[in-house]
Amino acid sequence: MSHALSDDEVARELRKMTAFIRQEAVEKAKEIEIKADEEYAIEKSKLVRQETAVIDRSYASRWKTAALSQQITRSKLANRTRLQIINAKQTLVDEIMERARHQLSQRTDGDHAHDAYRRVLRDLMLEGAYALREPTVAVKTRRKDVGLAKAAASEAQRIYKEQMHHDVTMVVDEDDPLPESCTGGVSIVGGGGKIDINNTLDERLHLLQTESLPAVRATLFGPNPNRKFYD
Repeated sequence: MSHALSDDEVARELRKMTAFIRQEAVEKAKEIEIKADEEYAIEKSKLVRQETAVIDRSYASRWKTAALSQQITRSKLANRTRLQIINAKQTLVDEIMERARHQLSQRTDGDHAHDAYRRVLRDLMLEGAYALREPTVAVKTRRKDVGLAKAAASEAQRIYKEQMHHDVTMVVDEDDPLPESCTGGVSIVGGGGKIDINNTLDERLHLLQTESLPAVRATLFGPNPNRKFYD
């Protein structure tokens, strides 16, 4: 048979229960704090990784944009430089050809040039006559070259007969001369006026410029390092 607890015993038991509950509460609070710290650390780490990834993507995008912009700028500068070099080279070639044209003009004017220029006219007439192989051809020349052209035509007719064993008549057209701006030479007309062989010195210079331009460029500027194939 149990006996009733005294007031002191009740108080002592209450103190024990209170101490136990307090200890339980302290330990539970500590567990909650530890867990909260762990969750905070995990969430903080997660947020840091997310923000770091965002920053990395942002800088990667900016770097890519900057690299692309730099590449475009380099390409533009390279193209601009290349075009400037090409233009400078073409200007030099044009100056050389213009100088050659001026020298040709000097060699076709004046009494000192008559004999050499007459032979040039003769050979240009023969070339046209050999190509046409017609009994009569018209010869166009500058108005100031008409007298010289007639003398050259006479020589050309003789040589043509010696070479081809039949006659050709070369008629210098005084009514429709070549323009005075022409450097010189002749135009041979045959086929009833339908065939015109341009044997002017301007045309010869143009052909020289077109056909010999690669060789001229190579002589002036050296071989092109970007050219892989040659004729």
